[in-house]
Amino acid sequence: MSTAYRTISGESDAVAEIEVKRSVFRATLARAGSEEAARAVIERVRAAGPDARHHCTAMVIGPEGRLQRTNDDGEPPGTAGSPMLEVLCGEGLSDVVAVVTRWFGGTLLGTGGLVRAYSAAVRAAVGTARLVRREPVQFFELAVPHADAGRVEHELRSRGLDLQVDYREQALLRFGVAPAEVDGAAALVAQVTGGGVLGDSVDRGWTDRLL
Repeated sequence: MSTAYRTISGESDAVAEIEVKRSVFRATLARAGSEEAARAVIERVRAAGPDARHHCTAMVIGPEGRLQRTNDDGEPPGTAGSPMLEVLCGEGLSDVVAVVTRWFGGTLLGTGGLVRAYSAAVRAAVGTARLVRREPVQFFELAVPHADAGRVEHELRSRGLDLQVDYREQALLRFGVAPAEVDGAAALVAQVTGGGVLGDSVDRGWTDRLL
């Protein structure tokens, strides 16, 4: 499984607006786990600003940021999407899409001015974003008799584990640990249950931790 990486919380968009010589640049930064999701964000932002002249974009997708796309949307080549992408990569972010909507103010900014403006807009949006660290996780499940469930749940929570509990014929406890902690988690389950319950390693996934 890939290593941890930085992204933004998917709770809401991060938005920032700057003005340069009467041109307004509004940057929208959103979580996107696929190119399809990123393009849906782009269309949503574009629809919200139909009177704007440009909607320039940059996206970085995947745990290792391998999928990268940019679009200058009518600005001179290399003056918008690429500088936006450089900011995202410079911040070490992935699974994000940035859209900068520009309302033209009547004054040409030149290529250097455009690069600075689009970069600054995205940097400002990153500054307002809630950043998280996305980490690989190995999930465990263990079935515990109802009579023991409360004690076992308390023991595991007291050791810092975040549990989900589903009460069925037995109580089904589910938690995740870092891949390097798998052996320790199995030993902990044996300890708190007196060896009477074995935790089953069920699947792998990802979890977000606030930075």
